[in-house]
Amino acid sequence: MDQICVAVYGAQMVAVSVYYAIKTLYKDCRVICFIVNNLTGNPSSIDGLPVVPLDKFQETDIKILIATPENHHEAIVDALRKKGLKDYVCMDSRTEAMLMEKYYKKTGRFPILHDCPEGRQKADLAVYMTRFHKDKPLKSSYRAQSWIYPIQAGAALAETSIADVRDDQGDNISEKNANYSELSALYWAGKHGTADYLGLFHYRRILDVQDEDLFRLLKNDVDVILPYPTLHYPNIGEHHKRYLKEEDWNAMLHALEELAPLYAKAYEGIFSGQFFYNYNMLIAKREVFRAFCDWMFPILARTEELSKPKGWERADRYIGYLGENLTTLYFMYHQRDFKIAHTGRWMLV
Repeated sequence: MDQICVAVYGAQMVAVSVYYAIKTLYKDCRVICFIVNNLTGNPSSIDGLPVVPLDKFQETDIKILIATPENHHEAIVDALRKKGLKDYVCMDSRTEAMLMEKYYKKTGRFPILHDCPEGRQKADLAVYMTRFHKDKPLKSSYRAQSWIYPIQAGAALAETSIADVRDDQGDNISEKNANYSELSALYWAGKHGTADYLGLFHYRRILDVQDEDLFRLLKNDVDVILPYPTLHYPNIGEHHKRYLKEEDWNAMLHALEELAPLYAKAYEGIFSGQFFYNYNMLIAKREVFRAFCDWMFPILARTEELSKPKGWERADRYIGYLGENLTTLYFMYHQRDFKIAHTGRWMLV
C-alpha cells in the first residue's frame, strides 16, 4: 500500500500529540518532518524526524497539517501562501479533540467520558468560566450551557466588574492573579462552590462536556473529568523547561519535598513520561475538587516563599504554569484511586 506523506506544522504539544495519533492510527500516512517559523525555542528533531524552518522547507507536493493553537492559524496560512504552498489543512481544536479521542480509544490507557453509558439522573454541576477584564472579544459567538457560570478572575486588581461571580468575594487569593492566573478562580471555586460537581473552564478554552454527558457522571461514579493529556517529546519535562525558570522549578520541588514527600518521590517517574494534563481545567466531585485544592495551594504558597524573586515581588504567571504540572502530578499519582474520565479540549476563537 502506498503511503501518503505529510508534514506537520508546529513542534510543540499540539503538533507532537497530532503526530503520535497519526502514527498510531493511520499506517498509510507517514509524517516526514515538522515545520516551524524558526528554530528558536523549538527542538531540532522529534522522534527522529527533522524540525525544519519554513524558509528551508523545499517540498512542494506534500500536504501540510497545521497543528498549533488556532489563534496562530491565520498567520501560518498567510506564510504558507506567500511561499506558494497551498495544500494544507488547519487542525482546529474540535478536529484535534476527535483525533485524540480515537487515539486514546485505540491505546486504551486513558478512559473516555463519551464511552461511559448514560444513566437516568443528571448530575448537579457548576463550572466556573474565568473572565478577565482585559480579555479580547471572541470572533465567534458561544452559547454557554446553563451550568457554566462566568467568574471574574483577578477581580481585586480591576476597576470594573464584568461578572456576577468574582474571585475577590469571601476567602480568596484574587490579588495574586498576576502570578496565579486562572488558579485564583480555581481557589475561589474550591472554597465557595456548593454543587455536587465543581469545575473550571477558561473564556477561550472549554472541555467537550455536553448536557447529555451529565447523565454519565452519577451512573458511572465519575470522580474527575480531565482533558485528554497532551503528548510531549522526549517527555513532559520539556514543558516546564519551555515556560519556567529552573530556579522556580526547583523551588516547587523543594516545597513538594517539605509538604508532600510521597508525591515528591513519585515525581521523577511521572515526569519521565510523555502525558501531561494541560490548561488548569477540570471537573470533579466537590470533595475531590476541594481535596485537590487543599493539596495544591499550600505547595504553591510555599513555592512563592522559596522563589527568587519571591512570588509577591513579581507578576509573570509562573505559578499558573506550575499549577499545570502539579495537576498532572496529583491526578497521575491518583489514577488508580479516582475514576477519571477524559474528553477533548475546545478552543473558542
